[in-house]
Amino acid sequence: MARLVNSIFFTFLYISFIYTLSPYVNATTSQSDIQVLVAIKTSIDPFSITPDSFLSSWDFNLDPCETTGASFLGILCTVPDQVDTNATSRIIEIDLEGDGLEGFLTSSIGNLTELVSLNLGRNKFRGPVPESITNLSKLTSLQLYENFFSGSLVDDIGVLTKLETLDVSNNRLSGSIPSSITSLRSLTRLDLSNNEFTGKIPQLNGLWQLSSFDISNNQIYGNLPQFPLKIKTLSLSHNLLSGHITPVHKLRHLSTLDLSDNRFSGGINKGIFMIPELSHVNVSVNRFTVFEVVEFSDKKSQLHTLDVHANRLHGHLPVNLVTYPNLTEINLGHNLFSGEIPSEYWSRLRFSWRSLNLEYNNLEGSVPRELNRTLEGVQGSFEHNCLICPKGLQLCHGQRTASECHGGDHN
Repeated sequence: MARLVNSIFFTFLYISFIYTLSPYVNATTSQSDIQVLVAIKTSIDPFSITPDSFLSSWDFNLDPCETTGASFLGILCTVPDQVDTNATSRIIEIDLEGDGLEGFLTSSIGNLTELVSLNLGRNKFRGPVPESITNLSKLTSLQLYENFFSGSLVDDIGVLTKLETLDVSNNRLSGSIPSSITSLRSLTRLDLSNNEFTGKIPQLNGLWQLSSFDISNNQIYGNLPQFPLKIKTLSLSHNLLSGHITPVHKLRHLSTLDLSDNRFSGGINKGIFMIPELSHVNVSVNRFTVFEVVEFSDKKSQLHTLDVHANRLHGHLPVNLVTYPNLTEINLGHNLFSGEIPSEYWSRLRFSWRSLNLEYNNLEGSVPRELNRTLEGVQGSFEHNCLICPKGLQLCHGQRTASECHGGDHN
């Protein structure tokens, strides 16, 4: 309580001091921009402004855009026209990332109409994102990640048509994704992850320059929409998405795909494995039942990591995995695979595969004794199957008992 009273008292004194300053006679910075900087600083708990933070260097006895040295750090300005003696400098960038600031984002931020970049990431801002942010028509980068912003994302965010980067991840934002977001045709990176968004993903195929989309760890439901064809990173994990994943097959530039922990069903079909630049695939913890791995003879395949664990995949383990020359990490555990482990897997384990998880399936047969000597550095597990394992092979520890293996359903 005492800390709160002191905070309010010192903030009042600070505001009183700022507003008794006489106007700058020769200031080159726009007076309206200076007022916004003052409002930003006075919206912050002064006890959270540490001596080494950029905000502590904002000394309003000086002109923000004329200052050199260690004052007004985190600020960039335009250079006024030398011919026009009445021209003023305008604030074009604010970067207070990682300052640990506690407080609110003032609605007057919308008066910085020349602002191109705003980065307030990794602080402790709380409350809503001001509606006035839609006045920043020249904004190309808006980064508010890792704060405590709450409420909905601004409905009219789509008016910021020059935005290339929008990152509001790791906050407490809720409600649906604004439909106007489909108007942001300059976007290359969109990160809405680790919030409380609900509803469906809008059709994003109009955002033709988008290369990275992350909406993981929300409460998004429904089927997959059409995505921009240029997208390279697609992260939709830990949601309530359902249906088939065929829209992904068209994404020929995709390099990272994470659809884990959803409710997708049907097949993990060969279309996924024919995406030439795809290197990391995680479709674990879903309801897939079919697993089609096409033989890959083209040495250009970039597939490095494959995780399909905790689905309902059945049948024999896919032999064609050995045809992917760059594949090193495979997780097929916690499924319904049966039969023997393909002999082709053993040579891959000796030379290129560094991790193989097959635990909690219905696999049987013998594991080669010589693997004891050749699996140094290989990680994974074959446990809870019906395998006959050589003594001392750590990967094989914890097989089912004979009665469990001959008792019908093993899972």
